[in-house]
Amino acid sequence: MPDELTTTVELPARVPVRHSVGPLGRLRHGVRRTHNWLQLVRFGAVGASGYVVNLAVFAACVHLIGIDYHLSAVIAWAVSVLNNFWLNRHWTFEAKQDHPVMQAVRFFAVSLVAFGFTYVVLVVLVDAGLMKVAAQAIAIAAGTPLSFIGQKLWSFKA
Repeated sequence: MPDELTTTVELPARVPVRHSVGPLGRLRHGVRRTHNWLQLVRFGAVGASGYVVNLAVFAACVHLIGIDYHLSAVIAWAVSVLNNFWLNRHWTFEAKQDHPVMQAVRFFAVSLVAFGFTYVVLVVLVDAGLMKVAAQAIAIAAGTPLSFIGQKLWSFKA
């Protein structure tokens, strides 16, 4: 065949197309990254320490000092938030790129929202007849996923 009949077509290099993905797409992408699972484990370890601090302060306030469980929950939350902020900032998310005051404000805001949820769970469980410390333990566990998502995506942007 003559060379005139043969044509060469150059195809453009394959350029990855970024599609706008919704929350499910981001979630699907996120669960495939080992880094996120390691952060979740660290967050759980920090949360466990905060859990122990919270329950110890709560139990001391309620049983040793005799403070009403409503106020005891607030005191225990405040102490555990300080513990958890420091550990999450320096170990879980290693988020030293942002100013610590801004991270603290965001962390506090997320923690306050999670606390609102756990406080409602606590009151409902105590009103249902559950022992106060057991109700506090369940309430904290119920609020942990909400806290993790908020802290990861907003407070530390990790």
